[in-house]
Amino acid sequence: MVKKVYVESIGSEVTVARRKGTRNLRLSIRSDGQIRLSIPYGLPERHAVKFLDDKSDWIKKHAKPAIKLSQDMHIGKAHRLRFERTNDDLIRTRIKQNEVIVRVPAKYEISDNEVQSKALQASERALKGEAERLLPQRLEFLSDKYSIKYQSLKVKKLKSRWGSCDNRKNIILNTYLMQLDWKLIDYVILHELTHTEHQHHQSDFWDSLSKICPNYKELRKELKTHPTNIFGTNF
Repeated sequence: MVKKVYVESIGSEVTVARRKGTRNLRLSIRSDGQIRLSIPYGLPERHAVKFLDDKSDWIKKHAKPAIKLSQDMHIGKAHRLRFERTNDDLIRTRIKQNEVIVRVPAKYEISDNEVQSKALQASERALKGEAERLLPQRLEFLSDKYSIKYQSLKVKKLKSRWGSCDNRKNIILNTYLMQLDWKLIDYVILHELTHTEHQHHQSDFWDSLSKICPNYKELRKELKTHPTNIFGTNF
């Protein structure tokens, strides 16, 4: 069972999820700013609220700004977000050419959680389409340019990493890369290609990366300023 609970000491809603078989309380903050607490099934709600009160300083320190999507916001490399008013009762979304369209009934404000959630889902679909189309092309180009072979590529949404590469040279790239400048996208791709030869972050990894990406230190520092969510450096 999942329930939203407003916690005054935090000044925000928390998603409280009861799970059978769960013995401990587990607190997490998602990349989109949502706070979630998993609790044992029979634990009274007042104990969960007290736990959140006790952790309020930690939550405030680590909380991320909630995503607020707005009219004409850039989504990826080619899309804009557009909110339209409608007489329908339901919130509807669609992706049309270079637009992510959210049709909003009169009873809702654009800032309402229900509208924002639908807009985020539609925006992520647009990002996924762009990523599946553009990232394989860019990976192939850089692979050929530097004569570094890889086995396969998967494009998927990752919560805290921009990419990964396993010991079989299978690469995963984050769909949220489409929110970044191409120079940062290329850095992530070159980083993962280097991992096809060095499955670690020791000195020979960085030496190899520096040969194909001399300014990697600058790019790596800039990349750390961008969260893995819908926000990023737009086109």
